[in-house]
Amino acid sequence: MKKGRFTEHQIVTALKQQEAGIPVKDISRELGISEATFYNWKARYGGMEASDVSKMKELEKENAELKKMFAEMSLENRAMKALIEKKL
Repeated sequence: MKKGRFTEHQIVTALKQQEAGIPVKDISRELGISEATFYNWKARYGGMEASDVSKMKELEKENAELKKMFAEMSLENRAMKALIEKKL
């Protein structure tokens, strides 16, 4: 996955500026992004603080690890069932 140019803290700061009344067009021009990118950020990080974003990243990382563990266990389970069926 492509690494973005902006940190989560910078994104949250930009969203706070918009909440304070600065037009999206001005913020986008200042950061060198499109307005669509800004609204994508708003959809993902809207209403969050910088600490909330870091917690969200940790949870996403943990969720990915759990999904990986589940996939491995599922494969092992299928292999065991296939082995048992062959013996019978």
